[in-house]
Amino acid sequence: MPKWIGERMTSLGHLRLRGNLLTGDIPEKLCWLSYLHILDLALNNLSGFIPQCLEQMELVMKGRHMEFERLLPIVNLINLSSNNLWGEIPDGITDLSTLGTLNLSRNQLTGKIPKNIRAMQGLETFDLSCNHLLGPIPPSMSSINSLSPLNLSHNLLLGPIPTTNRFSTFNDPSIYEANLGLCRLPLSTKCSTPNDQKHKNDQDEDGWHMTWFFISMGMGFPLGFLAVCGSLALKK
Repeated sequence: MPKWIGERMTSLGHLRLRGNLLTGDIPEKLCWLSYLHILDLALNNLSGFIPQCLEQMELVMKGRHMEFERLLPIVNLINLSSNNLWGEIPDGITDLSTLGTLNLSRNQLTGKIPKNIRAMQGLETFDLSCNHLLGPIPPSMSSINSLSPLNLSHNLLLGPIPTTNRFSTFNDPSIYEANLGLCRLPLSTKCSTPNDQKHKNDQDEDGWHMTWFFISMGMGFPLGFLAVCGSLALKK
């Protein structure tokens, strides 16, 4: 991608470059586009990390005062899906309060869903499917009342699925499919409790004791038989 876009096209409102053969990383200077509403780079072959500049501030001189201005202050849509991006989702992406659509699906992203995801109260469409994300679904995510649709499928997420607020309306199991560690409705997998684990441990321990009992029984019979036969032979 041209690195000069953020320098020379500062008034750009829409940047749609989806479905090309773009390679390389996403230039940090894209974050200089303070009028950008839509950033769509899907269906390319971009690689590297999601720019960390999303969580930085730009220093702006205004007269004798210095003020911090948020980068990408009015962006509404970010679609980076179907590329080859890796690394973690920047925590600072949750500061994009005007963001309505965030699609990072079909990449190689790792790490966890940002804990402060609840700050994105304007988020409506959220797709993280087909990555390598792990850890739990942040419970605070259920407070995003505008969220729909949601897709977290085909990751490595684990733990109970939130059931409060907005999540109580997500009844489609395909939202969470292929996350073998997730449990609770709408999936068929039940969450285990400490009592369940204790019961399982007790069963394992009982099974271990029974195994050794039968082994000792099996060994004891031939030994006893040999002892009896040996004593009879000596008497003769």
